[in-house]
Amino acid sequence: MTTISPLPLNRAATRILSIDVVRGIVMVIMALDHTREFTHKNGFFYNATDLTTATPGIFLSRWVTHFCAPTFVFLSGVSAFLMSRKMTKPQLSIFLLTRGLWLMLLGITVVNFVMWFDITFSVIALEVIWATGLGMVVLSGLLFLPHRLLLMLGLLIVFGHNALDGISFPPGTVADVLWSMVHRPNFIPVTPRFTLLILYPVLAWIGILILGYCLGELYGKSFDSQTRRHWLVRLGLSAIGVFFLLRALNVYGDPVPWSVQKTPFYTVFSFFNVTKYPPSLLFTLITLGPGLLLLSWLEKQQVKWKDFFVVYGRVPLFYFVVHFLLVHTLAVLLLLADGVPWSQINFQNRTGGMMPDHGLPLEAVYLVWIGVVLVMYPLCKWYGRLKSRSRSPIWSYL
Repeated sequence: MTTISPLPLNRAATRILSIDVVRGIVMVIMALDHTREFTHKNGFFYNATDLTTATPGIFLSRWVTHFCAPTFVFLSGVSAFLMSRKMTKPQLSIFLLTRGLWLMLLGITVVNFVMWFDITFSVIALEVIWATGLGMVVLSGLLFLPHRLLLMLGLLIVFGHNALDGISFPPGTVADVLWSMVHRPNFIPVTPRFTLLILYPVLAWIGILILGYCLGELYGKSFDSQTRRHWLVRLGLSAIGVFFLLRALNVYGDPVPWSVQKTPFYTVFSFFNVTKYPPSLLFTLITLGPGLLLLSWLEKQQVKWKDFFVVYGRVPLFYFVVHFLLVHTLAVLLLLADGVPWSQINFQNRTGGMMPDHGLPLEAVYLVWIGVVLVMYPLCKWYGRLKSRSRSPIWSYL
C-alpha cells in the first residue's frame, strides 16, 4: 500500500538552474515596479500606462515589469511538474492543494499587511500570491486529466478568455462578485469599513499556470538539453509572432486596441500597451514568449552572473514579502523626512499611507530600487542556506 505524503521527497531534485535564474531576474525587475509605486512622486496617484499623461520614462519603467507576474506564475506551473518526477499524482495533488490554500491565506493576511500597513484590514487585495494559490488548488484536481487534454484546456483558457470580456452583471450582486474573481478586476465596497479589491481575477492566471505545468514535460527524461532548447526557442518565437500578427490586426486578443498617437514613439508604446488585469492573450504572448527564449539561452550559458539571480530565484516567496515590507517602510520614512507628521499618515486610505505631491524623482527611484535589491541579497542568501540545511517538510511551503 502506497503512503501518500503531501510534501516533495527531495527539494534539490526538483531544481533547474535556468528556471531559478529566470525567476530571480523577474523578481529583481518586480522590485522596480513596487519601488516606483511607493517612492516616486505621486506614484500611487497616476496611471503609468496612460499615454495621455505618462512620460516615456514612466511608461517604460512600468512596461518592463509586465514580464514579472506571468513568468512567476508560469514557472510555478513548471515547478509543480518537476515535483511530479519524485512524487505520485495523489502526493502532488495533496501538496498543491495544501500549498495553494496556504498561499491564499498568506495573500490576504501577511501580503495585504505589507501592502497597506493597515492593522484593521479595511482593504483586502486579491493579488498575485492569492491568485497563484487558487491556481494551485485548481491544478491539484486538474492534473489527473490526460496531459494532452490538460494542455488543450490551458490553451483554451489563455487564447479564449478575451471572448468573455463583454460579460458583466449588475454591480453589487453575488454574480458580479464571483465573475470579478474569475475574470474582471473590481473594487467592491462590502461594508462602509471594508473593501475587496480584486486585482488578479484568476481565470487567465489558471490558464498560464496550466501551460507552465504542461511545459514542464520538456524537463522530463524524454528530452535532452538540446531538444529542450530547440522547443523553447520554437515556442518562444511562435508566441512573439502570434502577438505581432494579432496586434497588427487589432481585432482580438486585448480589450484595448492600439491607435496612432501624438508621436511615432507613443504609437509604438500604444502597440505594446497591452492589458495586465486580467492578463490578455496579447499580454501573455509578449511576456512569456521572450521568457521562453531566455530559458533556452540561459540553459547553455556558463556565466558567473547567473549565481547572483539564483539567490533570489530560489526563495521567491521570502523575497516577495520582505522586499515589499522594505520598500513600503522606506516610503513611509521618506514621508516623515519630508515633514509629514506621523499623525497625518493614513494607512486606511487605500494607498498604503502614501500622499499626493510627495516622493522622489524617477532617477532617484532607480537608485532606491538598486539599493533594495542589494540589501535583499544577503537576506535571501541566508534564508536560502537555512532552507537547504533543514529537512523539515514545512520549508516546502515557504
